[in-house]
Amino acid sequence: MYERDIVPERHVLEKTRLDPITYRDAMSRMSSHVQLITAADGGERRGVTITASCSVSDDPPTVLACLNAANSRNDIFSRGGSFALNLLGGQHLALAHAFSGRDQLDMDRRFALGRWTQRMTGAPILVDAVAAFDCRLIEAKIMATHLILFGEVVDVQIGEKQPPLIYVDRGYRTL
Repeated sequence: MYERDIVPERHVLEKTRLDPITYRDAMSRMSSHVQLITAADGGERRGVTITASCSVSDDPPTVLACLNAANSRNDIFSRGGSFALNLLGGQHLALAHAFSGRDQLDMDRRFALGRWTQRMTGAPILVDAVAAFDCRLIEAKIMATHLILFGEVVDVQIGEKQPPLIYVDRGYRTL
């Protein structure tokens, strides 16, 4: 799937009277597991810290993940044909900060903070992730401000049990 195949769906949504800041404030109360979504295309790699992902189905195993559509560098996730969701544990706080862009590191320096491998699709898999889902992209669509990726999970890496890294009230926590 290529960027030109992605059809913007913003026109489907009606503008509401709800203030976006009020909406974001309410959503900040929703706790979410922190993940790194990663992709590779040729020699280029990209990773982004996200919290918006979920299971869609277990037959076939399918996940979805949401990324900021305004960042043109995120096109690698649709043009590369695959991605990985790497679930972070409490010890991955520095990685979460780095891949969020907070530390202003270039992509090579971000990836240098972790140990990486590949599975079936070639997307970067964090060696010590709580779990990692290696996904073949089956659909990408833009909805409002976000790029939504649907991926068929073709391989899974299950790491050691460890406290998950959670994001809630605009900060990282562990359980």
